[in-house]
Amino acid sequence: MNSTTHATLAEVDYVIIGAGSAGCVLANRLSADPGITVAIIEAGGPDRHPMIKMPVGFLRALMRPELGWGLSSEPEPELHGRRIPLPRGKVHGGSSSINGMFHIRGHRLDFDAWRDDAGCRGWGYDDVLPYFRRSETSWRGAGRFHGADGPLRIRPIDTRGLLAEPLIDAARAAGHELLDDYDGEHQIGIARGEVAIDARGRRSSSASAYLRPALGRRNLHLFDRARVTRLLFEGASAAGVVIDRAGRRESIRARREVLICAGAYHSPQLLMLSGIGPAAELQALGIEVRADSPRVGANLIEHPRMMHAYRARGPITYLNQMRFDRAALAALRWAVFGSGPFANQICSATVLLRTDPSLTRPDIQLLCNPIRLDAALWFPGVRPVGEHSFYITVCLLHQKSRGRVSLRSADPGDAPRVELKLFSHPDDLATMRAGLRAARAIYAQPAMAALIEAETIPGADRQSDAALDASIRELGGITHHPVGTCAMGGDPGSVLDPQLRVRGVTALRVVDASVMPTITGANTNAATVMIAERAADLILGRLAEGSDAGVSAAERNPEPAVG
Repeated sequence: MNSTTHATLAEVDYVIIGAGSAGCVLANRLSADPGITVAIIEAGGPDRHPMIKMPVGFLRALMRPELGWGLSSEPEPELHGRRIPLPRGKVHGGSSSINGMFHIRGHRLDFDAWRDDAGCRGWGYDDVLPYFRRSETSWRGAGRFHGADGPLRIRPIDTRGLLAEPLIDAARAAGHELLDDYDGEHQIGIARGEVAIDARGRRSSSASAYLRPALGRRNLHLFDRARVTRLLFEGASAAGVVIDRAGRRESIRARREVLICAGAYHSPQLLMLSGIGPAAELQALGIEVRADSPRVGANLIEHPRMMHAYRARGPITYLNQMRFDRAALAALRWAVFGSGPFANQICSATVLLRTDPSLTRPDIQLLCNPIRLDAALWFPGVRPVGEHSFYITVCLLHQKSRGRVSLRSADPGDAPRVELKLFSHPDDLATMRAGLRAARAIYAQPAMAALIEAETIPGADRQSDAALDASIRELGGITHHPVGTCAMGGDPGSVLDPQLRVRGVTALRVVDASVMPTITGANTNAATVMIAERAADLILGRLAEGSDAGVSAAERNPEPAVG
């Protein structure tokens, strides 16, 4: 359909699709130049829900249907045919508005692998470190590894009341080094977590840190509650987008580039709906092929997880804070003063470990919490207290299995078909087993064993490889870190080149977690923000191809950002 059949809402220099973790960054950095006009399009609405802003409310925000896309996977063959929920934010800030706020970058060798193995010149650790620094105001202050004048506010988790001390003692007794900074010189061991929470005790998302401070600029236009249905082209050049807003189809034109920031599930979907993808599959759905790009939607990588839990020896865990009267006071304290237990995350510490000493980087991450993640409010005589528990997420950092995103139909309103294919590679089961056993070794040390009554998940009776494999298939899930479906690479067959340009067309880039050729060994939001920071310089021509970043203090933060 020709673009002239749609009412044109605006003509701008850059159209950004998605006001999520990456899109908000681009909107801020590109519109910092008053001579550049920018439109950003978001399918969701404002990030006003209190469960978004209150840090301890992240588990409720993650699953609230009005804040997400409602996606789920296809039946997983290795997990008894279970469909896995796929929470993704449909709100200003995207998934940075509903995630656990954990701020961790990944091992330096993760990024060197992008450069050396995937051929992505300019994306090695030394290249991307300036952009990590540029994105943050760290509680540590400015230094070699951290920044002090960036939009994201990063602070340590207040571990008082989270039983961090016995956990750290147990991990050290099990042979794990105590880290001062898991994003510093040493990146293998146990450390207290750091989170994106501002000084007022509110979530520091991409929406609050990047988008909101920029919305007063006259050259930035936000279109929310608007769904992009396809891209517009003039010849081989992207020229704009068609959006559906309140049932009306309209277009927005781009004079320079269209920038897709829709995430690992929706970015490949939009490319395929617009004719960029595996030719045979598109033709079978009646979609005209604009560029045959077989890897669009392929290479889907997630961090598989396995739950692991122990019943505590007595009422000693964070569940005490969930008694209704205490929770009400904590919520009031958070709302008025931005402090207290609800202005915090609930992770006691994280462990980055190697299941094989010959490995050069961690292959398992443990996220250790002094409460079950499904814990509910309780009150004596009204609702019984739940089980006091230690709950550990065992996360497989570098899985070998690969999934795929494909189209269900040519209708933009149909959700994409997501096949995670978790544990389809047998090595992943072996690594997860080893991760579970490493967690058991920590919690068996005297400092933690004294606090534990019994292992409840998967259960102390499950010791053999076969028994643990059965538990993983029954209980395994994901950590909500999808990447890789529009991967950049140095070879001509990759979806994107290392400048994030879509191969086969012009004036079109993808900028989000889907561009990662391999997954980082950590929660992925910090790396997604970094990708967008670097992409802004690539788009504005501040970087020669493959060069490092020499950015000034003014460029690091063109306007003061609010939390």
